[in-house]
Amino acid sequence: DFNTNEVYLRTAVGVDREGWAQFGYVKMPEYRWGIFLEPQQEGRKIGFGDHYGEAAWQEVPGEYRNWLRRLIVTQADTEPASVEQQRLLGHTAPSLYDMRNLFQVNVEEGRHLWAMVYVLQRYFGRDGREEAEELLQRRSGNPDHPRILGTFNEPCEDWLSFLCFTMFTDRDGKYQLLSLAESGFDPLARTCRFMLTEEAHHMFVGQTGVGRVIERTCQLMKEGKDVVKEGAVPLEIIQKYIHFWLASSTDLFGSEISSNSANFFRSGLKGRAFEDKYDEHLALNQAYSIELPEGGKLVKKEVEMRNAMNEVLRDAYLEDNQKGIEYWNRICAKYNVDFRFRMPQRRFHRKIGVYADASYDLDGNPIDAAQFEARAGDWLPTAQDKAYVKSLMKGVREKGKIASWIAPPPKGVDEKPWDYEYVKP
Repeated sequence: DFNTNEVYLRTAVGVDREGWAQFGYVKMPEYRWGIFLEPQQEGRKIGFGDHYGEAAWQEVPGEYRNWLRRLIVTQADTEPASVEQQRLLGHTAPSLYDMRNLFQVNVEEGRHLWAMVYVLQRYFGRDGREEAEELLQRRSGNPDHPRILGTFNEPCEDWLSFLCFTMFTDRDGKYQLLSLAESGFDPLARTCRFMLTEEAHHMFVGQTGVGRVIERTCQLMKEGKDVVKEGAVPLEIIQKYIHFWLASSTDLFGSEISSNSANFFRSGLKGRAFEDKYDEHLALNQAYSIELPEGGKLVKKEVEMRNAMNEVLRDAYLEDNQKGIEYWNRICAKYNVDFRFRMPQRRFHRKIGVYADASYDLDGNPIDAAQFEARAGDWLPTAQDKAYVKSLMKGVREKGKIASWIAPPPKGVDEKPWDYEYVKP
């Protein structure tokens, strides 16, 4: 529907830290997807696992071919999935600035798919071509050919969902890319390092976007106005959306105890985020302490560190999210609004892993299913909440205008004002 619009987009043009992208108007079908890998480091060594200190692989290591292909396909599958989830949101964009940000995220996710498909086709021969074809067959939410990971099949039909998605789900993407950027398979590591450069903007869109929704509501509360009558989103509903999308995104790290994660680490295929900060890189004879459900209670157990690599990555992810929560709480404090946002404990509303078969409250305490059902409407968006948020979604395409439920940003893109004509008819 927007193929003929001129959109002010950032296009990657090179791999240098300075001047890696250029801004300008482009019609989205004419947006150019380049294949960008960070420059090869001469003499790069594998940084972890059983092959620690050996030369990084420039070709696929035969004994790990299937594991490596699976890792690449799983990451690649997420890239078009989010575009499919968000494909109708251009019609309800709250401003031209936000519409432009949506399209920027979408074209870059498309480029990330392209980059991963390049690795599959260049290094995996016929297998890689078949996997690439499968990536095009699957569709987000399709009952017969869904996307691989659950979050990427969830409906994303309003802008509050989109902003939470870019805050929490794209941040999962950041940590998956950080761990793959450590890979002993050098072409994958180099591809992911460049993708991280683009991913930062997606999380910026989410964190500042949710912040602007909060800011608009706080402005109205400070003025003593009725938030709903003024067409803004009550803070309690925003908190429920945070619970939903954060819990769903927390699932994306996989099971807490995982032989797959141990195998990927052992083989040098997928490391820990920022592996260099660790004192040692074998993770042998080390334990990770975790509370596991047992007979309706939580019991602390020690598990082998390599089997807990998903949880190590999830720890870093949740710590990073907390900074965003604190950013939002500073907005409430600025307006003297007596409300503080919070993250649900990691056990809340999980569909994957050791906590998936039981119910937990927001603090991670075990409760029974009936107790959860009784409180679900307080914790997660209800049909009524979703209908209300959807009722606010009326597109604003006039230059300098913005929807009632979101505050304008303090500045625009590429040193332009926020009310610049980022999308031309």
